[in-house]
Amino acid sequence: MTLSALLFDVDGTLADTEETHRQAFNAAFLEFRLPYEWSADQYEALLNVSGGKERLAHFFEGLPLSREERARLLANVAGLHRVKTERYAELVASGGSPLRPGVARLLKEAGDKGIKVGIASTTTSANVAALLDAELGPNAHKRFAVIACGDVVPAKKPAPDIYRLALSALGLSASQAVAFEDSANGLASAKAAGLFTVVTPTRWTASQDFGEADLTLPHLGDPDTPLDAASANRAGGAFLTLAALERMHALAAATAG
Repeated sequence: MTLSALLFDVDGTLADTEETHRQAFNAAFLEFRLPYEWSADQYEALLNVSGGKERLAHFFEGLPLSREERARLLANVAGLHRVKTERYAELVASGGSPLRPGVARLLKEAGDKGIKVGIASTTTSANVAALLDAELGPNAHKRFAVIACGDVVPAKKPAPDIYRLALSALGLSASQAVAFEDSANGLASAKAAGLFTVVTPTRWTASQDFGEADLTLPHLGDPDTPLDAASANRAGGAFLTLAALERMHALAAATAG
């Protein structure tokens, strides 16, 4: 089946944004005068919960609080997350989350060949637009064929809903697309939707299980940021090209068939 679309997760996949998110959550706690500050190790564990509002609720549910105080905090989740999103956008606009190696190159290769590029993420559309516009230029998010994200599906990753929505919007079957992820939840979501999946872990997700991935690399690679020898062997070169990806995708489809 011909490769017709590339579908990217955002946080951790397009850019290693998780540290920026952590800082934004902590800034929101400060603005709400809450006595919480997530450490890097604490946030790494919290990333097992998909979605920012869900992450906050999970955190509050686990605190040793009175019923009244927990209810008050849970009632403020939406407002807290709104402020967090605003602080995240400010940090991203200042250049705090550069794209990972190979992302901009592969996006351009796909565009030059007429292959559609889309987003399938649990983050908000505002976060997506902030990152894409900061790193790819004003209104860059409008060049993507589909941006499926946030609360537009019944269940977030690891459920396949967001990928199925993106594929439906593009009018494509799973066999016509490739997904890019960085986490076990994202991988499970993409594979449940039937997608060939490339995983590029970050320091936040490196310890997770990616055994079901079709291809796992430390990053996509660039001429000035080549892959290590073992990764280059898996990618078919010093960096993952669209041509190499198309060959792998076609081989996987033929094997499955």
